[in-house]
Amino acid sequence: MAIARFPTLVIDCPDAGALAGFYAALLGWNVKDEGGWVEIRPDDASNCISFQQVEGYQGPEWPDQSRPQQMHLDFVVADLDDGEQEAIRLGATKAETQPGTTFRVFLDPAGHPFCLCLS
Repeated sequence: MAIARFPTLVIDCPDAGALAGFYAALLGWNVKDEGGWVEIRPDDASNCISFQQVEGYQGPEWPDQSRPQQMHLDFVVADLDDGEQEAIRLGATKAETQPGTTFRVFLDPAGHPFCLCLS
């Protein structure tokens, strides 16, 4: 028997509000800012991603493992080119290393890698 409804992913970052705003725009979710701790959720509140502001934050170095990625998010998109344009418009950077053809790797504004994957 499950004891929890759904997990919340918490992402450390230098500016919780800014990074939450990036992912909220990417997903079309709502932002709840409590200063230093920010959550984003869809309208039905079925999921949650939280952002925790960390002083002295050092982002991952992808694909270098001197500061490993620790985690990453995958987002399914219908079209990689359209998804890439929107992600970059919102503030993502396309990673120099692209190891596959059915997905693309990007870095969010705090340096966390994430992927856009074909559905």
